[in-house]
This record gives sequence, C-alpha cells and structure tokens, in this order.
Amino acid sequence: MHTILPPTAEDALGEDAAPGFGPLRGHGRFDYSAIHQRPDYCWPNGARLAVYLGFNIEHFAFGEGLGARLGPACPEPDVLNYAWREYGNRVGAWRCLELFDRLGLPSGTLINTALYDHCPELVAACVARGDEIIGHGHTNARQQGTLSATDELALLQHCRTRIAAESGTAPSGWLSPWISESLHTPDLLAQSGYRYNLNWSHDDQPVRMRTANGGSLWSIPYPQEVNDIPMIVARQMDGRDFARLIVDNFDEMLEQSARQPLVMGVALHPYLVGQPYRLRHLRTALEHLSAARDRGEIWFATPGAICEHVDGLEQLRP
Repeated sequence: MHTILPPTAEDALGEDAAPGFGPLRGHGRFDYSAIHQRPDYCWPNGARLAVYLGFNIEHFAFGEGLGARLGPACPEPDVLNYAWREYGNRVGAWRCLELFDRLGLPSGTLINTALYDHCPELVAACVARGDEIIGHGHTNARQQGTLSATDELALLQHCRTRIAAESGTAPSGWLSPWISESLHTPDLLAQSGYRYNLNWSHDDQPVRMRTANGGSLWSIPYPQEVNDIPMIVARQMDGRDFARLIVDNFDEMLEQSARQPLVMGVALHPYLVGQPYRLRHLRTALEHLSAARDRGEIWFATPGAICEHVDGLEQLRP
C-alpha cells in the first residue's frame, strides 16, 4: 500500500535529517489551515457549537499488557491496577449511564471488542440507549502502532465485523488504543470502511484527511485536555477541578463559536469518573452542558453525526 507522505519522507524516517534548514518532514494527510480562514457553516438547528461525549469502555488482560495505573506498577499479576480498572465495567459505567439517561445525553461509546466476551450486557445497554458504537481496538492492553500493516488491517476488519455482528451496525469511527498509529493507519481505516478517525487532536473543527489512492477520511476532534486520563491520572487533578475544566472549556468555546463552527468533545473513562466522588462533580458539569442544549445554544451530538453533517456540506467538498 502507498502511504500518504511527502516525497522522500518515507525513506528518511528513522534516519538523521540531512543538513540544512528547509521544510521539516510532514505527514501529507492535510495542509495547514488557520481557524479563521475557513468556510463558514452551522450545525443542525443553527447551532455553532457541537458537543459530544466520548465514553471509553475498555477491557484489559489479567496479568499482562498495558493499562492506566492508580498506584505504582507491581509485578504481574498487578491486582491493584487491574481491579481498579475493572471497577469501571462492573460499577462505574452503569453509574455513568444512569447519569446520561437522567440528562437525556447521547454518547459516542468507544469499545474494545473483548467486552463482548467479558461483559456483553454492558455494550448491549449502550446499544439499547441508541448510543453510537465506535471501534477502539480489541483490548487497551496493546498498542496498535506496533503491528505490521497486515496485522493492523486484520484488527480493523475484526473490530468492524464483530461490532456489526454483535450490535447490529458496523462502526463508522475509530479511536486507536492509546492513540497509537502506524504510518498506514488512515489508509487502512479508509480501506476497511471507516469514515472518520478520532486519533488526531490538532483542531477544533473536522478536517478531511488524504488517504491512499485518492481517498479521504474525516478527522473528528477528540480531546486530550478535556479528557479524564491525562488530567486525573497524569496531572493528578481532582474530580472537582476536572468538572470545572469541562465547564470552563465549554463556556469559552461557546463564545468562540460565534466566529467559527466548533466541536467540543468530553472524553470519559468509567473507572475514573464513575468513582462516586468524581461522578458527583461530573454530574454538575454535564448539567451545565445539558442546560445549554435545552436553551438551544448547542447541538449535543455524537462523533458519527458530526461526521455525517460535515460530509454533506457543499462548502467542505474537496
């Protein structure tokens, strides 16, 4: 497969750059574009800000592989950190779904297909709510970018086929486990039938990416700041401050959206925000967002609905 890269860049990858001060290596997937120099449009009902929940439900192998940690890594089996993550599937996710139901909020639910073997009733509950099911690998214990092109294609096709068989609809979107990509990932996603990718956090608007053989793939904004793993695990932010971050980000983006249509995602993991003391603060933040929805100030959507909307806009056609 021909990967989209600037001329000669693929040969240079992994090598020292040649002496000089010319353009740096790029990816060739899209061109630079300043936010204030783009076509204008609106979301449904004239809204200028689209908001979605990215609800990550994940499963991890016992005694091996990667995973977020509450405490120091222990020799495998790392019972402390495995059990802490599993709380999200047994308790936290159900508490979050109760909250989403209470506020009438849809979710873009990102799932590992290993959940169909481990706790299929949890995925079924999301499907019953009408949530969008998004591919998120087979397990978050492995990084996608380390796979060969053949194995990566098999993973993408497996997840799409399994989700369609178990939940009734093939996913149109993808988020790589650990946001790990190879040089070929966008091309393989397009080849496998996916329409959008959530891996790139480079913009506040959807961006069309170039893929092999003249194809394209939408990049839908997915947050790495309004995201409980980097904020709570890495930066050790407490639940009250994370909820305040959501509200502050929303209020600022709502003002900014008077000038450009924008997308705001909120990335959540139930083993984090499903903990009772954090859930209490998350409820306050989501009530703030849902009140703006009820006033008609925003479009509360899913990533797939956002992709569908921009894909149909004449002013965004290539």
